[in-house]
Amino acid sequence: MTVKLYTMTCGRLVGRLKDMIEGEDGEVDLPIPSYLIEHPKGRALFDTGMHPQLRNDAAGRIGERAARIFGFEHFGPQDDVKSKLESIDRDPGKVDVIVNSHLHFDHAGGNQFLPNATVVVQKAEWQAAHDSETAAKVGFFKADFDHGHPVKQVEGEHDLFGDGSVVCIPTYGHTPGHQSLKIRTDKGDVVLTGDSCYFCRTLRERRLPRFVYDRGQMLASLDRLEALEKGGATLFFGHDPDFWKNVPQAPVPAF
Repeated sequence: MTVKLYTMTCGRLVGRLKDMIEGEDGEVDLPIPSYLIEHPKGRALFDTGMHPQLRNDAAGRIGERAARIFGFEHFGPQDDVKSKLESIDRDPGKVDVIVNSHLHFDHAGGNQFLPNATVVVQKAEWQAAHDSETAAKVGFFKADFDHGHPVKQVEGEHDLFGDGSVVCIPTYGHTPGHQSLKIRTDKGDVVLTGDSCYFCRTLRERRLPRFVYDRGQMLASLDRLEALEKGGATLFFGHDPDFWKNVPQAPVPAF
């Protein structure tokens, strides 16, 4: 079966480099990717970017603290996932599945605009997001994921279409139930790392982000990603500005 993978950079988020990788300083422009996977059995999105409210009312969306840490000046009117899909003649209402790597605002903020999709998320992530104490600690905001979608809570690996071509793989640590996505294409295997691996340097140097739910789990997830790469898979790093300079954008297939 032919699986097509398209990437859409849904704006950029200005962050503090010290929060992204140990031992660094200054500001960094972080690409915000969303991935469209087209399979003969359906259409899926891996992550949905940010919500348009962040452009003019970030504090109202994600609270004063997070709004102070991040900048949204590079998140333009056409950068939300709905606009990106429509720009390549894809109807947001005809997306069948949303696979959220995790439920942070820059990965689930566009869920609202895919009204007919089923959300596939790790059970540990969904439960953490609905525990007020954990949600506050990890930085989950109900406005991003509480839209009445059908939700499939999975535990560990999950074969999205039943043929081994698109498989959720647990990469816990960044959040309680973070997951990545392994895709088998005609050109080889691809792994969409999400935030289990912000940068290529994260993998090579094992320098973790400042805010991590479980360091031990995240290091183990990096070991797993490294093993997949050594086995021939191409890794797509979550927010690496250097990596994303050379990634083809939809409507050109990325892989």
